[in-house]
Amino acid sequence: MDKTLNNENQEELEERAKEIEAKTVDTNSLPRYIAVTGILSAAAFVLQYIELAIPIMPNFIKFDFSDLPALIGSFAMGPYCGILIELIKNLLHSAVSQSFGVGEISNFILGAVFVAVAGAFYKHKKTKTSAVAGSLIGAAIMALISFPSNLFIVYPFYYNFMPKEAVLGMYQVILPAVKSIPQALLVFNVPFTFIKGMISVLITLLVYKPLSPILHGRRG
Repeated sequence: MDKTLNNENQEELEERAKEIEAKTVDTNSLPRYIAVTGILSAAAFVLQYIELAIPIMPNFIKFDFSDLPALIGSFAMGPYCGILIELIKNLLHSAVSQSFGVGEISNFILGAVFVAVAGAFYKHKKTKTSAVAGSLIGAAIMALISFPSNLFIVYPFYYNFMPKEAVLGMYQVILPAVKSIPQALLVFNVPFTFIKGMISVLITLLVYKPLSPILHGRRG
C-alpha cells in the first residue's frame, strides 16, 4: 500500500517537474499550443478516413482511430486542446461528408465529452492512475451519450436514405433476437463506442510518454 502511494507521489512529482521545465524551455507556449493542436487535428482528420469493418457490427458502422490524436492533445495540452482537435477534425470532415454535418455533430459531441473528461482528470492529477480513471469515465459517458445521439439525431437522418426496417434488419442478421432500434443501439452501439474509446486509451498510454517531450518542446 505504502509502496503504491510512494510510486504515485513520485510519478506526480516527476510530471510537475516536467511541467516547470517545459514552461522554462518553451517561451513561445501559445505558438506551440497552436502548432500541436494543428498537427494533431490534421492527424485526426486523416485517421478518420482509415476505417475498419467490424464483423460483429452492421457494415455501415466502422471503426477508426480519429479520437486518438485528440486524447493525446488533451493529456499534453489540456482538455480544451482535445475539444479543439475534435472540432477541427469534424469541421474539415463535414466539407467532404455526405451526412450534411449530422454525423460530424454527433462525432464531435461524443469525442469532445470523451477527451474533455479524460484530460480534466489528468490535468487535476498527472499520474497514470488518474489518466486511466478519467479515460474510463470519459469512455463510459461517451458510450451512454451515444444512445440518444444515434437514436434521435443520426439514425433519423439515415432513415431518409434507408428504411428503418432495413437498418434494423442489418442488426437482426447478426442477432435475430433484436426487435427494435433502441434495443439494437443498447446491445451493439453502446458497448462498441466504449470499446472504441478504450482502444484509443490503450494506444495513448503506450505512446504518450515518448511523445511527451516532443509535444512540450523538451529535449527528453
